[in-house]
This record gives sequence, structure tokens and C-alpha cells, in this order.
Amino acid sequence: MATKSRGFTSTIVHTDRRDPIEHGSIHKPVHTAVTYSYDDARDLAAVFQGEKGGYTYGRQVNPTVTALQDKISMMENSLSTAAFGTGMAAIGTTLFALLRAGDHFISSSFLFGNTNSLFNSFAAHGIEVTFVDATSREEVEKAVQPNTKLVFVETIANPRTQVSDLEGIGEVCREHGLIYFVDNTMTTPYLFQPREVGASLIINSLTKYIGGHANALGGSVTETGNYDWSDFPNIYDNYKKGDPSGWAIQQIKKKGLRDFGASLGPEAAHHISVGSDTLALRMERICSNAQTLCEYLSNHSKVKKVYYPGVADHPEHERSSTLFRHHGGIFSIELVDDVDCFDFINKLDLVICSSNLGDTRSLAIPVAHSIYFEMGPERRASMGIDDSLVRFSMGIEEPDDLVTDFEQALGI
Repeated sequence: MATKSRGFTSTIVHTDRRDPIEHGSIHKPVHTAVTYSYDDARDLAAVFQGEKGGYTYGRQVNPTVTALQDKISMMENSLSTAAFGTGMAAIGTTLFALLRAGDHFISSSFLFGNTNSLFNSFAAHGIEVTFVDATSREEVEKAVQPNTKLVFVETIANPRTQVSDLEGIGEVCREHGLIYFVDNTMTTPYLFQPREVGASLIINSLTKYIGGHANALGGSVTETGNYDWSDFPNIYDNYKKGDPSGWAIQQIKKKGLRDFGASLGPEAAHHISVGSDTLALRMERICSNAQTLCEYLSNHSKVKKVYYPGVADHPEHERSSTLFRHHGGIFSIELVDDVDCFDFINKLDLVICSSNLGDTRSLAIPVAHSIYFEMGPERRASMGIDDSLVRFSMGIEEPDDLVTDFEQALGI
């Protein structure tokens, strides 16, 4: 008799023990070994040549990391995953592995600051990038060129919370044969599954909500199976083995992970895996807290503007309501002119001033003066980053306590 499909949490919390583990452990062990031995040298050669599965060297593969990769693939309802030391390593090495000088890609202009910096570096090395308003399918389509290979978008932008036209862009990518690379960090596989809108590859910063406890860095790239890699010209002959659905992820692992060495360590992989078990539970409280705070702040005399897809006047409120289980855990506010953003943040007690997001604790940061400072005032203005903008990442505290903390801090 077929097993009834189980829910998100019921599935992932039992992932490790479904394969036999020594002594009945319910978690995969932390394998710290860097080297792996073979009784038959022919077996080692076969593993190196991709003829059979196995482990070669810790920079490329590790059993604890493999278990986490399988878990992420299951979360995203996709085929396979490559894990990296950070989310930025996952993005950068994937683009390096798949693009070549003379190629062009399209990116949302509403980007995480480090991603924006990275993409400009690619442009300086002969890979052209065009930044567009990704809330509009039409703007993306207008940017397509004969040498365009890929479109990159974030689901919900950090910090102004623009929601990309994920379905429309998926259609553009299908029509033009483009790789559709979706950063799912802000929504997580629990709130949204990019595979359903045609994503070819999915990026997750595992440091954020999936790990969830600010105790490990990590990133991942997931192959969904939506793209026909047999039509992609940049796959090297060495990696054209077996089912084409595995070609790109193999090239990413070899030309990206192996060559750059941006490996995820086994200890970090274990922290992230254990943290991910409570992803759905945490996201329910986090998103509820964000909604509660934004409804409160929308009517506050010291707040000029609230940016959160869950409020009715957000430009993409309906899109967010249709696509996502909830509206996410980050929001930003602009303060009225007579309130100094630094004084306000300093008065918060429960909310911590920090540059991270996706933690169990609520966090705040003055955007223009920190994570977006390097962009300069002109680029910040083009992205709508006001000097008074404060970004919040909600945690799992009691909502009444958070409202009380904001209330006293805004009583400046």
C-alpha cells in the first residue's frame, strides 16, 4: 500500500533516520575525516571519474554534508543539491561554473548588497549583467539579448520587500530557453517552492532561516529538474554523463565547489541540519510577529512608511498572498524626519542591533549606513533606500513583548 504523503515537518525531521545509522542514532553523525580509504585502487579511480558513488576528499564531499544536501533537496521537492560554506559562495561559484566571458545575464535590481557587489565584479571580468525591475515581467523580457543565458531574482527583496513577478519571469525564461535562478532565502522552502514557477536552480543561504540559530554559515544550490541542460552550450564534455538533469549540478560541484574550495564543514552542516527540523514552526511565529508589528507600525505617528508584503498597501500584496504561505519575516520602516534612526535602534531592548537575519531573535539594522553604505548615495536612491530606513528581521519572541519594545523605543 502506498504511503500517504506526509507534511513538511513530519518529512524532514525523520530524513536522517530513514537510512541506516549506527547504534540507532536519529541524527547523521558528524564525519570530520578529510580523507577516505579504498581497498581497491580501481574503486578510487572510478569515484574520481564519476563512474560510481563515493567519497574522495573533504574539500569536495563529506557524508554529513551529503545528508544535509539530501534534506534540502527534499525540502525544495527537487532533484539534487550542492552545499557551500556560505550563501555568497553558492551564488558566486554557480555563476562562475555556468557562465563564460561574453555571456550576459539579467538580475533583479532589488538585491542583497553583497550579491549586487558580486554581480558588478562579474561584469568587470567580461560577463555582462543588466539590472531590471523584477516586479515586472515586461522589464525582464525587454532586457533579453542574443547572448543572455540566465535570469537571477530574489523572491522577496531585502530590505524594501519588493516581490518579484516569479510566475511571469518563469514564463519568460521558458520562452527564451534561459536558466531561471531563484534566491529563496527570504521565503524558505516552507513558504514557497520556486520549482513550481519554473525555477531551474534555487539558492538558499542556509545561515538564515533554514539553520535558524545564527550558529553556522552555509549556502546551497538546488537543481529542480525544470531545465534541459542538453541544450545549454556551456556544459563541459567531461560532465555530460548520464541523465542531463545532473549535468549542471555536477559542473557546479566540480568547477565551483572543488576548484574554489568554498566547502561547507561537517560541524556547520550538522548545526544547520538540526536547526532545519523546526523551520516550519519558527516561520509560523516569525511571520506572525512580522505581520503584527507591521499592522501596529502602519498606524504609528513616528513611522512614515512600512515596507512589508503583508500590509494591504504594499504594491505586491496580492502577488505575495497568492504565491507564499505567509509574507515572510523581514520588514523595513522609514521614520519621520524628526526621529533619528540610530537613537531609535539604541532604545530598543528586546530587538538586537545586528547585521544578520533569519535568527530566533528579532534584529534591527540601519540599512543605508551599514549593509548598503558601500553602494553610495546614487545607487541607494535608485533602490529607494532612504537614510532613515531600518530593517527588521523578526524572531520568535512573544508578540506583545515586541510591540511593547517598539512602543517604548518610538516614544523618543
